[in-house]
Amino acid sequence: MGLYKRYSGKNKWKGKVRNVILAVVLCLLAAVVLFPIFYMIVSSFGEPVESGGGSYSIIPKSISLRSYKFFFEFSPYSFRWILNSLIVAGTVTLSNVIFSTLAGYAFAKIRFPGCQVFFFLLLTAMMVPYQVTQVPLYMLFVNNLHMQDTYVALIAPTLVNCYNVFLAKQFISSVPSALIEAAKIDGCSQPALVFRIVVPMSKTVLAVIAITTFLGEWNTFFWPFLITNSEAMQTIQVGLKNFSYANTTYFAPMMAGATVSALPMFILFFALQKYFLEGVTVGAVKG
Repeated sequence: MGLYKRYSGKNKWKGKVRNVILAVVLCLLAAVVLFPIFYMIVSSFGEPVESGGGSYSIIPKSISLRSYKFFFEFSPYSFRWILNSLIVAGTVTLSNVIFSTLAGYAFAKIRFPGCQVFFFLLLTAMMVPYQVTQVPLYMLFVNNLHMQDTYVALIAPTLVNCYNVFLAKQFISSVPSALIEAAKIDGCSQPALVFRIVVPMSKTVLAVIAITTFLGEWNTFFWPFLITNSEAMQTIQVGLKNFSYANTTYFAPMMAGATVSALPMFILFFALQKYFLEGVTVGAVKG
């Protein structure tokens, strides 16, 4: 009995030490991840001075909102940058939710000629790096279609994402086929099947697609930077580069703009985090 008590006591002590070590490691990782966000927010309340100033530090000497005022007065298109990002990200998110649902349903529940071939091509397209497609897309929209500095050029390349189609297909495959067959017997058409049965049962994966697509499109820099020349058509991420010149960088106003641009992402994530956490593993559902 005494030996058992000593053994259980050692196990409890080891368990407590393991939990403490794990908590410390997680706190350190959280600090590393959150520090850039903390630095961005704190720096945004500094004075709108140049980053070359030797007196600039992590914690600004004075707290003010002048950098936010400077950001919105710096260019007549400051509000337009935010509006452009909302238009582009919102349109791309909506189109991805719709097209991914339709394509995912087709791959999961409809057997049509070439189904496996098209799905294999979809998986192959997922492996192509994003940067590889930028030059051909730029030549297509600028040289052939003459659509530079347009919303169409900003939106069209990402109207549907291969990964979102794959995610929707994997989730919809778990919807019972018997339920769909019963609806067909009752005279339900394919569009009615999708919007009355499949969509209500796939709210989780659709929320995940919406969140990840909006965040990705809102944060994208490379393609909007390539396809836009005028300030009026720039998105907020591209507009922030206007605060940096060859010999001057308005650091605090840039951080103020970055903080403003991050607010929609924080709001969206915390509003839908329940669905996001429920759906992070939907890709593991067997097809």
